[in-house]
Amino acid sequence: MTKLLNKAERGAVLRPLFESGWALVEERDAITKTYQFETFIDAFCWMSKAALWAEKWNHHPEWFNVYNKVEVVLTTHDVGGVSMLDVKLARKLDCL
Repeated sequence: MTKLLNKAERGAVLRPLFESGWALVEERDAITKTYQFETFIDAFCWMSKAALWAEKWNHHPEWFNVYNKVEVVLTTHDVGGVSMLDVKLARKLDCL
């Protein structure tokens, strides 16, 4: 079962994400990152790959795309904040 990350877990698992460009969302318990690509097609292809992983893991990002940029917000709605599912998906998105 998915659970909210506690304070100790957050430090250990979120630090590497923050070093790769992720940040906490100020107004809620979520993490965010903006990806920039060469073209719209590159951004859209990346989103398609990301969507396949999100569907496979049944954990879907909030995202917004304008031309070559994709802003992603991750939070686990079922637990009301950041969980290991968000960390797992963030790591995968960084690898795509």
